Amino acid sequence: MRIAITGADGFIGRNLTVRLAEKGDADIVPILRDTPRAELGARLAGVDIVFHLAGVNRPTDPAEFATGNADFTGVLCNALAALPVPPRIVLSSSTQAALDNPYGQSKHRAEEIVEAYAKRTGAKAHVFRLTNVFGKWSRPYYNSAVATFCYNVARGLPISVNDPAAPLRLVYVDDVVEAFLALAADTAAPGGYAEVEPVYETTVGAVADLVRSFPASRETLTTPPVGTGLARALQATYLSFLEPVAFTYTVPVYSDPRGSFVEMLKTVDSGQFSYFTAYPGITRGEHYHHSKTEKFLVIKGTASFGFRQIVTGETFELIARGGEATIVETIPGWAHNVTNIGDDELVVMLWANEIFDRARPDTIAARVKP
Repeated sequence: MRIAITGADGFIGRNLTVRLAEKGDADIVPILRDTPRAELGARLAGVDIVFHLAGVNRPTDPAEFATGNADFTGVLCNALAALPVPPRIVLSSSTQAALDNPYGQSKHRAEEIVEAYAKRTGAKAHVFRLTNVFGKWSRPYYNSAVATFCYNVARGLPISVNDPAAPLRLVYVDDVVEAFLALAADTAAPGGYAEVEPVYETTVGAVADLVRSFPASRETLTTPPVGTGLARALQATYLSFLEPVAFTYTVPVYSDPRGSFVEMLKTVDSGQFSYFTAYPGITRGEHYHHSKTEKFLVIKGTASFGFRQIVTGETFELIARGGEATIVETIPGWAHNVTNIGDDELVVMLWANEIFDRARPDTIAARVKP
């Protein structure tokens, strides 16, 4: 498929271009700001679909809204109409097209132009009225407040929120691209308005607070829930604004004659991750829990795990080695220990289902072999 992208070097255009290149089954034709208009016809020859993403958001002169959004759309559609087989066109519009302001008026006019193109050529026109798109490669102080928040917080700069309760509707750039790719693949899709899902309904204050929490997690070691939805997308966007020198950070190492213990990451509701080391012959643990559970994974070395049921006295022992990918779980009511029975340092990864609470540690000293 031959696919043209206007604004291919812009925020959404870059994300779409990269995804199309990953698929490897598209001939991508970029149409950039400096592409001579006289060359449009030749560049667009044989194109199957055009993603019209170029536009003007924040010009120094409001008159640029009309020239950059409506007028260029007219030039583009005239070039497409002159082709032997006029291709489908996908217009990146805005929810502001329904508003009476210069930007909205220019976007509404662009919609009318692509609709007229569809009527006179029979080609399908698809219009996405997007709202506050955010994600990697967005421009601060230009694309969205989210980009500005992420850029500033990533650099230790303050962010300003005039009304924390102000409603905010957001769509993530990856979801926009997915919708575009699905439309490109579906040649039978009817023309008209199309939508991107999900649309996140939130507030300016909630977004600002969540973005502020991301760098703080490096100090507290506690990450907010970022595995799904808006939080996942916001964290990815924030991280994309980090400068390379900020790609790493250190965490405390607690060492004693037995070895070292390092907490890597804590979660709000799913426990914490850590690792420990033990020198040859060293035994760690020798305790039990009433409710706390743990999972151990030997990364390096050879470990003996000992267990004793604290009421019945039943015992059990097993060996786990680095590279075997064997998970060993601790069981409530069973005392347990870990002994390095190898000749090298033992390294063990550990997950506990709860963050350690010094006031209620749920860790009672008890030897496996009394």
